[in-house]
Amino acid sequence: MENLFTSTREIQLYYADTDMMGVIYHANYLKFFELGRTGLIEDLGYNYLSMEEAGFYSPVYDIQITYKKPLRYGDKGFVKTWVELNDGIKSVYGYTILNGDDEICAEGKSTHIIVKKENFRPTSFKKAFPEWYLKYEEIKKK
Repeated sequence: MENLFTSTREIQLYYADTDMMGVIYHANYLKFFELGRTGLIEDLGYNYLSMEEAGFYSPVYDIQITYKKPLRYGDKGFVKTWVELNDGIKSVYGYTILNGDDEICAEGKSTHIIVKKENFRPTSFKKAFPEWYLKYEEIKKK
């Protein structure tokens, strides 16, 4: 990921996040993706709250994750996030979850669209948030 704008956030791993096998429960990785995505957006100077105040939401349209190595309670965890694709209609975020030894524990992508709050009808990210869209164009994976 050389020359790719990537946001990194440390993940707090709690005992309550584990399953019966003593590893971090698989669904929690989706929360880690959200931590990474909102962190990336904040690093760029934007936030979801301002989007909602402007009358829009950005729901998940699709999500994909591949588990490579378990995270366990007591491990250090990190999520790295970048913009994989930005086509004006949907934005695709890429994620890598790493442990404290820099080993890949999970990888994935989430696809988001922009919808109007009042009717949930899809709208163009490019039209609703032109500056934000252009920033994603600048930093997205080439």
